[in-house]
Parts: sequence; C-alpha cells; structure tokens
Amino acid sequence: MSKLTHFDAGGQAHMVDVGEKAETRRVAVAHGSIRMLPATLSIITAGDAKKGDVLGIARIAAIQGSKRTAELIPLCHPIPLTRIGVEFSIDDAVSAVHCQVTAETVGRTGVEMEALTATSIALLTIYDMCKAVDRGMTIGEIRLLEKLGGKSGHWQAGNND
Repeated sequence: MSKLTHFDAGGQAHMVDVGEKAETRRVAVAHGSIRMLPATLSIITAGDAKKGDVLGIARIAAIQGSKRTAELIPLCHPIPLTRIGVEFSIDDAVSAVHCQVTAETVGRTGVEMEALTATSIALLTIYDMCKAVDRGMTIGEIRLLEKLGGKSGHWQAGNND
C-alpha cells in the first residue's frame, strides 16, 4: 500500500506538490444512489415536485459542486475542469435514483475528488428538493468507479482494488 501523500515526514498535513508532474488527460467516474419511497420516485419521474425539475436542478448542482471541490476539501488543488458529465438513472426495483458523474481535465493531478463531490452534491440536492414528502431518503454507495491518467494509469473498481 502506498503511503499517504497529504502528510509530511513529521505527520503534518500539507498540500501535495504537483509541480513536477506531467500534464496528462485525467478522467474519473463516480457513482452514488439515493433510495426513497416509491411515491417520491413517482413525483421525480412525473416532474411534479413543488420545487421544480429535481433531476435538472441536481445536474446543475453537481456541475457547480465539482467546480467548488477545492473550496470544500481542504487539501485539493483547484484544477481547470474540461468536462463534467452527469447522468441519472431511475431504478424502480429498489425505488432509487442512481447518479454517475464523469469529470475530465488536462492537468497535473486527478479529478477523482471532483467526480465524488459532484455525485454527493447531486444526491444531496435531490434530498433537499424532496425532503418535504420523504425525510427518510437514504444516500449511499458513493464511490469511485474508474480513473484514467497520470502516473498510476488506469484504475477500475473491481478489477484492481
């Protein structure tokens, strides 16, 4: 296992120096879900939420959240994102909305945290917009599915955990 890079030899937190790293195309894909009552899922899919288009607003929130990652996670570098893709899928079998975010950049550090932050913000936005009818919604399974680029190359969940 690699050592933790955000701590110096004395155990103090620091921002990793990426100045010597090569600029490469970086891609990260994250996924998460929010489970809810079937009636709540019906409100979302029918577009009947009082606050508006739940998934449309959650998509915009995810994009905004990805751009704010360095402000929210103390040791993240602010990076220029080249693309954020947000996809939602409805799962009637478990009464859930699944969110998958793809973050991309050309830079010296990865975009895993941006993809994970965007996923989290999208799901939190869904919760916020629907909490009046379902306070028992459960957010979970937020995880990195894949990353490409940089010195560590390609990583995919399940293939080389």
